[in-house]
Amino acid sequence: MSKLYIIVERKEDWSSYYPSEDVITAQDYLEQANEQDNGKRVQVINLCRNQKYLGHGYYCSLLTESRGHKVIPSVRTLSELSRKSIYNLALEDLDKLLSKALKGHPYSSADSFTLTLYFGRTDIEALQDLARQLFEAFPSPLLLVDFRRNREGWHIGGVKLGAIHKLREEQEDLFANALDGFSRQVWLKPRVREKYRFEMAILHDPKEDFPASDAKALKSFVRIGNRLGIDVELIEKKDYSRLAEFDALFIRETTAIDHHTYRFAKKAESEGLVVMDDPRSILRCTNKVYLADLLKAHKLDMPKIEILYKENAAQLSTVAQRLGFPLVLKIPDGSFSRGVIKVSNQEELTKASTELFERSVLLLAQEFFYTEYDWRIGVLNQEPIFACQYFMSKGHWQIYDHSAGAAEISGDFRTVPIQEAPHEIVELAVRTANLIGDGLYGVDLKQAGDRLAVIEVNDNPNIDSGIEDAILRDDLYALVLEEFIRRLELQRNGQRW
Repeated sequence: MSKLYIIVERKEDWSSYYPSEDVITAQDYLEQANEQDNGKRVQVINLCRNQKYLGHGYYCSLLTESRGHKVIPSVRTLSELSRKSIYNLALEDLDKLLSKALKGHPYSSADSFTLTLYFGRTDIEALQDLARQLFEAFPSPLLLVDFRRNREGWHIGGVKLGAIHKLREEQEDLFANALDGFSRQVWLKPRVREKYRFEMAILHDPKEDFPASDAKALKSFVRIGNRLGIDVELIEKKDYSRLAEFDALFIRETTAIDHHTYRFAKKAESEGLVVMDDPRSILRCTNKVYLADLLKAHKLDMPKIEILYKENAAQLSTVAQRLGFPLVLKIPDGSFSRGVIKVSNQEELTKASTELFERSVLLLAQEFFYTEYDWRIGVLNQEPIFACQYFMSKGHWQIYDHSAGAAEISGDFRTVPIQEAPHEIVELAVRTANLIGDGLYGVDLKQAGDRLAVIEVNDNPNIDSGIEDAILRDDLYALVLEEFIRRLELQRNGQRW
C-alpha cells in the first residue's frame, strides 16, 4: 500500500486541475496527527507558494521528514536553493553540457532566457538531459532556471523554485502531464529486497583512466555484497540526488577536495550514511602538505621534505643545498604520479617549479629516494588487510610513467600474504594510517637497507582484480563489506563504531 499527498497553500491553487483526494492544504497537513502509516509508503509533493525558511512550505517539508515520509522538495533542497554559493557547486559541470545542447538552437541567438522544468522535464528536447540532471541535483516539482550568455558561452545564472499559481495555461498542461508521470513512477513496485539487510552505493566513473577498482573488482563487490545481505548498486556522478536512498556509500573513484567525490562524501555523511572515504580522510590524505606536517609531528620517518612557497623565490636557490640533486617536486594534491617531477639541476628546478606553481601556490620539494618498488599496505579499521609491492615502470623512476603520453604504463606488482610482509613495514603502515582515521587506507612506504620511509597515505586505495586480491581473493571484498555491515548494525542500534 502507498499514499500520496499533494500539498497546496490555498485550495484555489489547484482550481485549474481535476479534483483529487490526494490534494491537501498546507494547514491541514501541518495539523495532522503524526500517526504511524501502518507500513504504507508515503510520498509528499510540496506545492506551497511560500517555500522560504520558516514559511508554510518549509514546515511541510520539515514535518514530512519527522513523519518518515518522502518529500520533494526536501528541506535540504530548499536550503541549497536559498544560497547561490551553495547550489553553484552542483552546477559547475553543467555549463559545458548547456553550450553543446544550445548549439544551433533558436535560443542560441539570445543573450538570456528562463526555462521552467516540470519534475525534471522540459518541452525543449535539446535540453532534456540537462533538465534531468538539474532535477537529480535539486528534486523539485517546478524549477525556474535562468540561462545567460557571456564571452565564454552559455552558463546557468540561477536556479529557484517555481509556483503552480503562476503558471500560464499552456504551462499548466505541461505540469499536469509531468505530475501524472512522476506520481506513477513513485509507486512502481519497489525492488525486492527481503533478502537484503542494507543498501549500498558504490560511486565510480566508468571512464576514469586509473580507477580505484576495475570493472571485475566492482562486480565482485556487488556479488559478494549480495551474498552477505547487502544490495550493492553502482552509481555515478549524475546520481548525487539519490544518496538518501542508500544506507552506505563506498567511493571507488579518485578523490579530491574540489571534486564531486568530496561533495558525495559530505552529503552522504550528513544524510547519516556509513561512508568510505569519509570527508575527513579525503581532506587529510589528498593534500601532501598536511601529510608531511602530520608525519613530522609524530616523528615518523619519511624522505626529507620542504615546503616551497610561490612568493618566496629565494628558496629555489637554496633548497638543493639541503636536499641535494636530484630531488622531486610535487603539487600537494597529485595522484597516480601526476604532478610529480624529478629535477637534476638548478635549471630544471626553476623550469619545473614555474610549471607547477601555476597549479598550486605551495609545492613540496622532496629528497629523491629511489627503490625498485614501493610497499603498499592496505589498512582497514586499523588492521592490515593486504600487502603489495608496486615496481617502478620499466626505465622510469615512478610506478606510473606518464611521459609515454597516450600509452601511459605502470610497473609490475607482487602481492604477498600480510604475515610474509616485513613486520616493521606493516607496523609502520598501521601506525601511520591510524593517524588519519579508522577507514580504508593504502599506506605507501619505501625500504632501503635499514631505512624505512612513509611516502603517502591513500584514502581510497586500489582494490583491483588479480592484484590486491591475488592472495585473499573473495575474502578481501568480504573483509571490506563486513566492516560496512558492522558499522551499519552498530548505527542501527544507536551506537558509534
